[in-house]
Amino acid sequence: MNILSLYRSVHSSRCLSLRQWILSITALLAISHGLAVAAPPEPIEVSDDSFKCLTDMVKVRHFFVDNLLGNLQATTEVAEKGEGVYPPGSVVQLIPGEVMVKHPKGFNTATKDWEFFELDVSKEGTRIGKRGFVDVVNKFGGNCFACHVKARPEFDMICEMGHGCDPIPITRRMLAALQKTDPRCSASAPLTEDDNKALEELNEVLKTFAKPQ
Repeated sequence: MNILSLYRSVHSSRCLSLRQWILSITALLAISHGLAVAAPPEPIEVSDDSFKCLTDMVKVRHFFVDNLLGNLQATTEVAEKGEGVYPPGSVVQLIPGEVMVKHPKGFNTATKDWEFFELDVSKEGTRIGKRGFVDVVNKFGGNCFACHVKARPEFDMICEMGHGCDPIPITRRMLAALQKTDPRCSASAPLTEDDNKALEELNEVLKTFAKPQ
């Protein structure tokens, strides 16, 4: 119904109840003044069961992706391209204990609709420790959002080398070894001697960021 027909309906009908009349007037005013506002988007329901073993996800370069809404192809295409806006439901994960999830547009303008998670992972599965963007920090004590927000706009808050984010003190050797330690994976690649050495080096780095007792 266009605005003219709605106006005629309101003013010509003699059998509208008071409630119907108020609703009609409200609709007329909303249309005529452009006040109709779309309902805010429903966030994606994210639970412990939303997350899985890293190697069950799709690996792109040095990180892993998934999509909680089943649109894995679109997520993978953006990841492989290296720039662009990730679709809702996208999961981007670098190491077992940290992950980010993309909600529908309008979820949070400041975070470009991403939500960050700290995860506790074990052979039994995943437990969400913290979520959001205010209190979620990485292994080095840095706020995840504060780092990712520095990525240039074309990268949709994804941090890789050259994207504008602050670097993290971890080498590719350390990262590859750490990714093999996901306890949720039933068939993880065995750690090599070099992997074990890289993890020892990583532990030494982490000690410098540990909070004093």
